[in-house]
Amino acid sequence: MAKIIMKGNEAIAKAAILGGCRYFFGYPITPQNEIPEYLSREMFEVGGTFIQAESEVAAINMVYGAGSCGARVMTSSSSPGIALKQEGIGYCVAGEVPCVIVSVMRGGPGLGTIQPSQSDYTQATKGGSNGDYRIPVLSPSSVQEAVDDTKEAFEIAECYRTPVIILIDGVIGQMMEPIDLECPVKTRKYIPKEEWAIGYGDINDQHVIENLVIDSPACEAKNIRFFKEKYAKIEENEIKWEEYLMDDAEYAFVSYGTTSRIVKSAIKSLREKGYKVGLIKPRTLWPFPQKPFENEKIKKLMVVEMNMGQMVPDVQLACNDKKKVSFFGRCGGMIPTPEEIEAFAINEIGGGK
Repeated sequence: MAKIIMKGNEAIAKAAILGGCRYFFGYPITPQNEIPEYLSREMFEVGGTFIQAESEVAAINMVYGAGSCGARVMTSSSSPGIALKQEGIGYCVAGEVPCVIVSVMRGGPGLGTIQPSQSDYTQATKGGSNGDYRIPVLSPSSVQEAVDDTKEAFEIAECYRTPVIILIDGVIGQMMEPIDLECPVKTRKYIPKEEWAIGYGDINDQHVIENLVIDSPACEAKNIRFFKEKYAKIEENEIKWEEYLMDDAEYAFVSYGTTSRIVKSAIKSLREKGYKVGLIKPRTLWPFPQKPFENEKIKKLMVVEMNMGQMVPDVQLACNDKKKVSFFGRCGGMIPTPEEIEAFAINEIGGGK
């Protein structure tokens, strides 16, 4: 299929339909509005359902209902809107309800700005709801990766019966790039809906989506099962990362999303000056990749984000050496330039080339 040019948000919406999504519930907020706008028109063309809910809280609870019945369902929002959805996301986790949540980040805290940011890394990867839980977080750095990740998110969600977050910054949501919508995605083995979804199975075998677990030993057992079975399998099977010019690198940037693209421009300039630098780009922010940080040749890891260093603790844990990790970032909707990143790297590296 020939490539077409689409805006990031609209490409995610189209990819959701191609990934089997037939229910979308959301509420407008910049900079993700093109997702519900697109789906408000296109979802009906495939026999699906689109509802603009009265609030973000209502939208995530509609997701909870549709997902409980085995539907492929998605919602999207931006930073403060995702914050409002946290209780419902926790309910989806507890009920083991498959769903996809697109978070298009902007500056914060609070209402913040409408400019792009990566200030919700901690919210997505560490969880904003209550209790012990983890959620797979996919981090595309291009519109094509956003398309691929969206389709794959539905596979992951249904395979493990879990919410999945697609975490992008506003730049990727708003930029236009050529994409291949038919790029194949790895399919996974699903838990049969007849075993868990409401409305499936024999009429005498009604399923219940459980959230409230009054008995403490039973609640503990549920948490242990999640971590020992579900999350352990996700960590075993779903970790992704990419490396750029790491074969001979002695210094490595660590970045994701839009900043990883800017970092590549800085690397090109640094390489021309004789610096042996490369890039480690996590594609899943949870599970966070560990293996690329076992490279003992790397003298320093330079984290670059559009926030105040939210990924830094994960990199420190992965390399097991806090002194090896440094950070450069812009926040509040500010985007770092290749020149700023290059100057930071030269200062960190010093005379070593």
